[in-house]
Amino acid sequence: MALLDKLDKEHTIARPGFNRWLVPPAALAIHLCIGMAYGFSVFWLPLSKAIGIKESLACPADMSFFAEITSTTCDWKISMLGWMFSLFFLFLGLSTALFGGWLEHAGPRKAGVVSALCWCGGLVISALGIYKHQIWLMWLGSGVIGGIGLGLGYISPVSTLIKWFPDRRGMATGMAIMGFGGGAMIGAPLADKLMKHFATPTSVGVWETFLALAAIYFVFMMVGALSYRVPANGWKPEGWTAPAKSGKTLITNRHVHVKRAWSTPQFWLVWLVLFLNVSAGIGILAMASPLLQEVFGGRLIGVTAAFNELDTAQKAQIATIAAGFTGLLSLFNIGGRFAWATCSDYIGRKMTYFVFLVLGFVLYSAIPSFAHGGHLALFVLSFCIILSMYGGGFSTVPAYLADLFGTQMVGAIHGGLLTAWAAAGLLGPNLVNYIREYQIAHGVAKAQAYDTAMYAMAALLVLGFVCNLLVRPVADKYFMSDAELAEEKRRAHERDVAASAGSRAAAAAGGDSVVAGASGAAAIAATPVAAGGALVTLLAWAAVGIPLAIGMWITLQKAIVLFK
Repeated sequence: MALLDKLDKEHTIARPGFNRWLVPPAALAIHLCIGMAYGFSVFWLPLSKAIGIKESLACPADMSFFAEITSTTCDWKISMLGWMFSLFFLFLGLSTALFGGWLEHAGPRKAGVVSALCWCGGLVISALGIYKHQIWLMWLGSGVIGGIGLGLGYISPVSTLIKWFPDRRGMATGMAIMGFGGGAMIGAPLADKLMKHFATPTSVGVWETFLALAAIYFVFMMVGALSYRVPANGWKPEGWTAPAKSGKTLITNRHVHVKRAWSTPQFWLVWLVLFLNVSAGIGILAMASPLLQEVFGGRLIGVTAAFNELDTAQKAQIATIAAGFTGLLSLFNIGGRFAWATCSDYIGRKMTYFVFLVLGFVLYSAIPSFAHGGHLALFVLSFCIILSMYGGGFSTVPAYLADLFGTQMVGAIHGGLLTAWAAAGLLGPNLVNYIREYQIAHGVAKAQAYDTAMYAMAALLVLGFVCNLLVRPVADKYFMSDAELAEEKRRAHERDVAASAGSRAAAAAGGDSVVAGASGAAAIAATPVAAGGALVTLLAWAAVGIPLAIGMWITLQKAIVLFK
């Protein structure tokens, strides 16, 4: 059978005895790579002097926009480079909404391979754009094509993990989505070292770094994609029994088609909950460094002076401290993705979001008082908790959707819901920025300019609380009939446990190992005996866990500066 055929979902059904704990490392291998999207700001300063090398060479003030994006004689402004973030999350949201249904039928392996091709191919196109000094090629490569890769890579494991871990839905998705938050902690320091290695008197080393990252990420993402397995229809963990359905619980044992899910009030209520929670968190995440510096000013280094009264050396000192603050927020963002999602397995998804919204409201409302009172520790702790809930919101929502709409098409439904992320990426940062600028323009000191923004974030969470309160079990009319479900399973190439065991037995000698020829890890994972081995599982987790631990350690070292 052709190699490409092995990417089809029907050829990724796990054999009896497959160890489900091999699937989360496969998901992490992809998420840790695409998570570098959060770390792209490490390239902005070097790229802003790609022509001038030592100093930026500004374009003429009267140069048109088109001339500026195609010029090879002057440097790009950081504001132009910053559009990459908007493109990332715009196309992430669009691709997840457009291709979520295709993913359910094609399976996670094919989606993961396409994600690797788009994300890494986008980096290669961006490298060409940097080499030719054409920023539009960067926007097209990493922003548009890479953004599509982001979306497919982000949702590729969701449905699969939920089906492998029906007993721990929150924890399973938390493990994978944690990787997206941690990608920048690995990628940003690696990119910094690569740029320094490749830098020459005539190059800042960025295009070479993009090519190196594309090669490294392609290997990891392909290993992850080819290691994906889906459980046979009817599989469940040994000794586990699905909870009985009651009228009061949100958890259903039935399934809603993605097209019907979009017409339910529950979908749009959860959409609003995610949108409002993320808007509040991402608005602060985007302004974390200047916020700390402008609010506390000289107090960060024991000087009684406002930010504008500090000299250049003092500002450099507090910038270092603010970088540690940003790193600390990243750690809580990552940790929250796993911790809160796991917690939701015990207290429920709806209750977990109530905690996010109520605790977030209290903290946002209290932050101005902490700032004016000079309580740095309480100020920092508040934002750390808020960012943990920002990450937790992302990792908890797939399980929330599975509870409401069933697991059959949860990947596609989750893909549609992620348009809330794209919308929040536009609202949150701009809301904080414009409120700050308006306050300063009307004579408010920078140290107080963020107060109104904090109260605005608290107001968003009140609206989120109301939306979450209104979520009820999905009405019977939206669920698929037995015939509709059987047809959907046929289109998704699902095979029941008995059929899977019989058809796979004859292929034990070769089977999936054809595909795994692209990577030793995937070949091992395809073998039933090895797949259940503790050593193989340990090696798979080490392959993703060690880089993540190194990234966390580097970030923690930077964060320690905040407390010196």
